Amino acid sequence: MNSSKSRVERSAEGERLSKRIMLLRDCSRREAEQYIEAGFVRVDGVVVQEPQFRVANQTVLVDAHASLLKLLSVTLVLNKPVGWTDGLEALPADRPASGGSSAPLRRAPTKPNNVRSLLTVAQHSQHDHSGVRWMKSHLAKLDASVPLEYEASGLVVFTQDFRVQRKLMEDMPFMEQELMVDVRGEVLPQALIPIERAMRDERLRLPDFKISVGSANPERSKLRLAVKGAHLGLAAYVCELAGLHILAMRRIRLGRVSLGDLQEGTWRYLSEGERF
Repeated sequence: MNSSKSRVERSAEGERLSKRIMLLRDCSRREAEQYIEAGFVRVDGVVVQEPQFRVANQTVLVDAHASLLKLLSVTLVLNKPVGWTDGLEALPADRPASGGSSAPLRRAPTKPNNVRSLLTVAQHSQHDHSGVRWMKSHLAKLDASVPLEYEASGLVVFTQDFRVQRKLMEDMPFMEQELMVDVRGEVLPQALIPIERAMRDERLRLPDFKISVGSANPERSKLRLAVKGAHLGLAAYVCELAGLHILAMRRIRLGRVSLGDLQEGTWRYLSEGERF
């Protein structure tokens, strides 16, 4: 997406592209930057999304159908790999969260990788069907509020929309999340009896949750765990009660938003019709 530098000649002098757009559209500097960052501007026929790009005698055109009305704050859904932190903490200063390079899907030898480093153009899912027009600014000022265990993979959310952030923070105790928990060996329904007993034991004060066997074979079984709220450690606790050894864990749904077929380590936009 950001290959404009190699396909259009950058002027050593001239003026900032944003200044040229201010003259062409008779708009403010911020509006000019938004036109550019949204991909509405071409320099010698090539889309340039850098407001600071300098132009002199090049032909600069703005899309005739360009509109800033739909350039709203965005929400991103990312499939967190195992062994990465959930992004609730900021990135270190030496590891920016934007740009075109792809972060390798591996564990750091000294400290965990922050999943925010995957919020790059290169990690944008090719199967994103949201219809949202990508902007460089979409990868900045993103908030996160719903934790996910380091050992788990699956759905995490980043948003620029204060309404989404407020809903995730205020409604999380009542919002259901669903996890798929892979355990070793074949698990029959009666194996979950110790967990069901614990659910009825008021002394344990466990949150309301549902657990069932999705599929089972002699090597591996899949459990489906649905619980309201983000209760870190709950899956490990209930599996220990039943003597089950966890092999993998993945969050596949948060509220009404599903992970779907989003590939691990990639992200997509939240579609207009999706609601938590």
